[in-house]
Amino acid sequence: MPGSLKTIGKIRAALAARPAELAEAKARGRKVAAWVNYNIPEELLDALGFIPVRLGWGGDDRLTDIGARYISTKNCVFVRELVGRFEEATDPYIKAADIVALDATCLQVYRVAELIKYYFKANTVILGVPRNFATPEAKDYFRAETAHFVARLEEQAGQKLDAAKLAESIKLYDAIRAAIRELYPYQAGDDAKITWLETFDVVQAGQFLDRRAYLGLLQELIAELKSQQGPPVVKDPHSEVRIFLSGSIIPPNDRKLIGIIESWGGRIVGDDLWSGLLSSIDVNIAAPTVEAIADAYLGRAPHAALPYLDLESDGRLKNLKSLVHKFKAQAVVYHTLRYCDPFTFKANETKTVLNKDGIPFLEIHTEYAGSDYEAIRTRVEAFIELLKNRNLVEA
Repeated sequence: MPGSLKTIGKIRAALAARPAELAEAKARGRKVAAWVNYNIPEELLDALGFIPVRLGWGGDDRLTDIGARYISTKNCVFVRELVGRFEEATDPYIKAADIVALDATCLQVYRVAELIKYYFKANTVILGVPRNFATPEAKDYFRAETAHFVARLEEQAGQKLDAAKLAESIKLYDAIRAAIRELYPYQAGDDAKITWLETFDVVQAGQFLDRRAYLGLLQELIAELKSQQGPPVVKDPHSEVRIFLSGSIIPPNDRKLIGIIESWGGRIVGDDLWSGLLSSIDVNIAAPTVEAIADAYLGRAPHAALPYLDLESDGRLKNLKSLVHKFKAQAVVYHTLRYCDPFTFKANETKTVLNKDGIPFLEIHTEYAGSDYEAIRTRVEAFIELLKNRNLVEA
């Protein structure tokens, strides 16, 4: 049953030991590259000898208040908490960072780059991202920006990017993404031995762990799940409410909405969050070159911060619908952080597209304070009850 997997315990232990591991690596002369956002190619960081770790936690309203001393409260709580963590200076991953790489996919994150450099003397490297990413000019721009990004990283690393090392890094990250894609369906099965939240936590743990060790743990976890698979369970399809999570980032420690959904009988069976499955989908690197990496990252399912006006061909919406059907979800809960404008502005168009396919949709607008807990609980409870009643009618 969920919660009994030995490999999950190993991953949690590795995560707890990671800050000390990083300190030891830095004592041996290694450099840590902390990064934030959707379009940073970790392959480049790894190939240049950096230890990559992804920054960004959530759910701490105290830190968002600290961050608001430096960045407007009209910015989302994720970026305010991130700034608050730089101010407090106790986060082990921020303390370990020799450089901080940020991309301009989300303009609020770009503002964070300016602030942490000015106030906290962070050594920042910024990757420019085109707004209209679906044009030939966008491809040329992003290739040039990625080349400039690599040049800045080479200065920091004290070495040039080596094609053989890049090929090795691409192979490693391709294997990690493939393992995550293989892992995700296990949590959606009728007789699942792993929950969606456990799977989500495993994916997020990998953003901090040594990637080569992490790949081994992923493969071990998949092997453990395969060994526990029994005969198919005959289950009444009307006995549960299967929920798909979409929308703004849900980073580590932000568990409010997830807890509410689960406490009222909703079963989360998938996501297209850029802190979850989305980062492992459709990254097709054709060759071990900087240009091929740029093309692959620009060509995958787009982040909602980037505009796309043709709903029928919008890769984000196509990907969302595909995953909803793949994981047999009955409804979508679309999570938007207050002042996360891109996802908020796209909520209505997302609802319209999903409703055309008969997929129920609930938008939950939230932040990290506990003051909206009861309001969210009431709306989620009503939505799940509605879906349960629909199941009974269809039974």
